[in-house]
Amino acid sequence: MNSFIGEFFGYASGVCTTMAFLPQAIKSIITKNVSGLSLSMYIIYCIGLVFWILYGVYLGSFQIMLFNTITLIFNGIILYMIIIAQKHHKK
Repeated sequence: MNSFIGEFFGYASGVCTTMAFLPQAIKSIITKNVSGLSLSMYIIYCIGLVFWILYGVYLGSFQIMLFNTITLIFNGIILYMIIIAQKHHKK
């Protein structure tokens, strides 16, 4: 496989997997409703994203670092909202 096709697949997969979380982030921000979302899932996923970013640093892969950082931002926002909602719910 030539380098261009490999790079294309890398960027295409990064865009798709990153953008998959954008609708949830937008919906959560607009509605301020995260009641149906799992705190543990978002914690585990965010930890996994940090490891992916570190792996990208290790490999020197811009694609891995870029897309996982963007995904971490989207998921971090949702995670923050879940934590805040659960704190308010316990009061």
